Amino acid sequence: MDGTTFDVADSDVNNAFFGRPGVNRGERSAFPQARMVALAECATHAIFDAEIGPYTTSEPAMSKLLLDRLEPGMVLTADRGFTSFDAWKQAVATGADLIWRAKSNVKPRWIETLADGSWLAEMRKNNSKLASEHVVIRVVEYSVDDGRGAELGPFRLFTTLLDPAEVSAVELADSYRQRWEIESAFGELKTYQRGSKAVLRSKSPALVEQEIWGHFCCHFAIRTLMFAWRRQ
Repeated sequence: MDGTTFDVADSDVNNAFFGRPGVNRGERSAFPQARMVALAECATHAIFDAEIGPYTTSEPAMSKLLLDRLEPGMVLTADRGFTSFDAWKQAVATGADLIWRAKSNVKPRWIETLADGSWLAEMRKNNSKLASEHVVIRVVEYSVDDGRGAELGPFRLFTTLLDPAEVSAVELADSYRQRWEIESAFGELKTYQRGSKAVLRSKSPALVEQEIWGHFCCHFAIRTLMFAWRRQ
């Protein structure tokens, strides 16, 4: 799960509905922007669900409309901008599993260290109150060698996959790395399919949404054909 934006036609109704990001010296961007938060499959890059709305709506707020549509059997990766106690509970209630990067200000309470070095913890609704509502999570901490003799991190992941015999800490870290596949999917959609720096032509919010969904359908069809060809 991740988000991106689209430049849309500079009409009065688009400007009023979508809004514009700020730029240097208090100026505004050249075009209004639509914000999108999407769910994409890592292996195929297929974008299979999304929410579209104004630029002024944050990605975490928009993601709440998507989380209820997860299903058992899915494993959802998400960056730290989406991680909160309420979003976690909402997603877990669907039966899906989660591998989310943690914010630095989220301080889980240690319960037990596991055989692979990961640990069980309580994520609390209120960090400062031990008696506040909580859920049990598994925490994985790791750093990454950048190939130049330096380490990036440490990174901290929260997951619902509690048993190291089912999936190890190394496998979880590697799975989270695949979160970046959605950035490739956005690149395919916005650069190669739509055209680099191209502005959506629709001049009303309803038609902007229709145009974006048209791009989704085309991208989904292409990725489906590619996947089918690879399986032959």
